[in-house]
Amino acid sequence: MSLRFFKGTFSFFISGLGIAGNTFILLYYMHMFKGSKKKYVHIVFIHLAFTNIIMLLSKVIPTTLAAFGMENFLEDIGCMIFVYLERVTRGLCICTSSLLTLVQAIIISPRGSVWRELKLRSVWHILLPLLFFWILNSLISMNLLFHIKNISSMNISQPSVSDTYCYFVPDNLIIRWIFLILMVLRDAVFQGIMGVASGYMVFLLHKHHQRVLYLQNSNFLYKTSPEMKAAYSVLLLMLCFLFFYWTECILSLFSNAFLENNYMLENIQEYLRVGYAILGPFLLTPKDRNLTECWH
Repeated sequence: MSLRFFKGTFSFFISGLGIAGNTFILLYYMHMFKGSKKKYVHIVFIHLAFTNIIMLLSKVIPTTLAAFGMENFLEDIGCMIFVYLERVTRGLCICTSSLLTLVQAIIISPRGSVWRELKLRSVWHILLPLLFFWILNSLISMNLLFHIKNISSMNISQPSVSDTYCYFVPDNLIIRWIFLILMVLRDAVFQGIMGVASGYMVFLLHKHHQRVLYLQNSNFLYKTSPEMKAAYSVLLLMLCFLFFYWTECILSLFSNAFLENNYMLENIQEYLRVGYAILGPFLLTPKDRNLTECWH
């Protein structure tokens, strides 16, 4: 009981930090978007922060209440809603982060570049891929709507993948593999886009750095543009995402192969799944002078 209470308190604390940070990012970019210089990257930041907030809430509310001995408060519908939202927002986080990298690469690309042809003509056109992300991830997670049960409504002895408050009842093997393949394809495609866009940004930032050194040696005063500073922030954010994503994947494979039903490892995996959502806002703030001043 004491271990469960500690886990719930710790989850509440770190998730609260993440929710506060993402709320700040959300409000800041909403304020920026209301200004005269509307940028479609602002909408992407708003969507990413909103997604992170929903993901953290869907994780922290059941975990915290279960820690205080309230596992049965959810019922089957409650379990279905929270677990489904967590899965959908996790997929949205991958897609939106990929889009953010692509948008930032387009912003800093030089005129006449092939990347410039991808630039959207209207700031509202960015809503179309975001809507597509919601539809895609909602469909990929549909199997959860039929196979998530509350702990009190089923026999614990039957095979299932357990959580502290909800159970996943194994479905048809073929259906399970179909949804698993769809999730793997989604992650591979969007991380591929993220990798190409990030590599292109690294190339441009390297050229920018060489130009700065040349201008400094030529006694010219040169200041880094806000777009370049934003590119550094986005690259740092993507490195953070890849670290948490692949660390969680490796631990998951290791757990399934060698340490099945290891309580400590399962808890570490849980925190790795939401680590990017918690840490992301605090990586963005120090790199943006306006964000830092607004925070203070």
